[in-house]
Parts: sequence; C-alpha cells; structure tokens
Amino acid sequence: MTSDARQPARTPDGRYVIVHHRRWRATDPEVPQDVAARLRSHLMAARRAVAAAKRAQDPRAERIARSRVHAAKVALGERGTPWWDQNDTERRARWRDGLAALDENPGEQNAGGR
Repeated sequence: MTSDARQPARTPDGRYVIVHHRRWRATDPEVPQDVAARLRSHLMAARRAVAAAKRAQDPRAERIARSRVHAAKVALGERGTPWWDQNDTERRARWRDGLAALDENPGEQNAGGR
C-alpha cells in the first residue's frame, strides 16, 4: 500500500480533505515537510495536554493547551486566513512565526500546576 492510499480524500481543488463525510480544511501544501512534521508534533502534544487538563479538571491548563492546538492549526493553514487567500510571503510567515512561537514556549502546554 502506498502512502497515498492512507491519505483522506481531497476535494478537486485540494483545499479540503473529506473524513467521515465531513469536509475539513487541508494543511497548506506549501509548508515544508520538516516544518509540517514539527508543527504536527506540537499539535499532538497540545491535544494530549488538553486531555490531561480535562482529566485533572484544570481549566487554566486546558485553556493554554487549547491555545497551542489553535496556534499549530493556524500555522499549518488549517485555521485562520485560508492559505489559498495568502501570498507566498504571508504563507511562509504564518508557518515560520507559528513554529517559532510554539518552539519558544514548549513547556506551556503542561502549565497549570498548582
């Protein structure tokens, strides 16, 4: 099986993926693979932090973790201004600045200690 066979279906314009009959904005295809991998790593860590904060009933930690999820998704182009409405400079700045912010404060996803 090729890696393409495991990828979700895309709309003809490539802007959205289809998962369980729902349309979701696709990751910006211009994000370099290494950058996208780092952003996805931040995204998954933040999602784990959301779950941990919910289990701990820690609203502050949950708020911080959800903010990190949002930041990663914006950097990937899945939220915020659609990547197809941004010029190349804006797109590069979006993922570069998003990754820098997430790299700068990696411990915040676990914040909320008492």
